[in-house]
Amino acid sequence: MDMLGRKWSYLAWVLFGIAALASCETDLKEVDRIAAIQAEEPVDVSLDVTVIYSDSAEVKARLTAPEMRLYHVENPYYEFQKGITIIFYDENGSETQRITANYAIQKEKEELTEFRDNVVITRADGTVIKTEELIHDQKANTFYNHVPIAVYSHDGQNNYMGSSFTSDGDFQDIVVQNSTALYVLEEGQSPGF
Repeated sequence: MDMLGRKWSYLAWVLFGIAALASCETDLKEVDRIAAIQAEEPVDVSLDVTVIYSDSAEVKARLTAPEMRLYHVENPYYEFQKGITIIFYDENGSETQRITANYAIQKEKEELTEFRDNVVITRADGTVIKTEELIHDQKANTFYNHVPIAVYSHDGQNNYMGSSFTSDGDFQDIVVQNSTALYVLEEGQSPGF
């Protein structure tokens, strides 16, 4: 091989090496870019979640969700973007109530859980409460909201609606603001007002 042939061969190998290094550099830059994005998102994502809440080995509630996100920020919070179901139990392990919603967020420092979008509370007696917002104050163990609510009794006899409500943690003492009601009276029964 003559001198010119060797120079072209050497030049070809150098250009091939530069091209190979350039493509590796591009890949490394892409890896660094992805790592930087992930570093900016301080979140843990868990799928098909089941959380059991217990006290003294007695199950109090069971939470299920298709996805749970834990955000590691100054004020940490859990987010349930794909829906949530919480079932509450009494001391005998019987279901006392159930809350379902299409979205929820639990704010740890504020000790508040907000349920939003198609919130349904079903009590053991069959009463169903529907609203678009439900807030649980964990410190006071109370529920409240600021949007319309509808309450349907299990027998359909006493249904009412209101502009907002407050309740104790067991939904036994519900106070509905600006309520309207539908009472079904049996034949000969007096409305009593």
